[in-house]
Amino acid sequence: MSEEITYYAVIGAGRTTTDPSGLVRRRHTAEGPVDESITRDMSWRWTDAIYQSERGENFGPDLVEISKEDAEALIERFRRKWAE
Repeated sequence: MSEEITYYAVIGAGRTTTDPSGLVRRRHTAEGPVDESITRDMSWRWTDAIYQSERGENFGPDLVEISKEDAEALIERFRRKWAE
């Protein structure tokens, strides 16, 4: 069985789902959820952003669920942008 992954665009002030300030994901594993944020070196690192958002504790950017295809497009866009 493949791992289910839910992606979220990080929407800061003045941003949209097509121009987010970041990307986070939740991997649904047998051990439980694993929340990660993409970094400038294109690796995924632990984050508590999704957990905080679910509990109304997030006072920063909003998280908006997006499709796998939209997430893949954002990853490629970040790769090009951060390589500059």
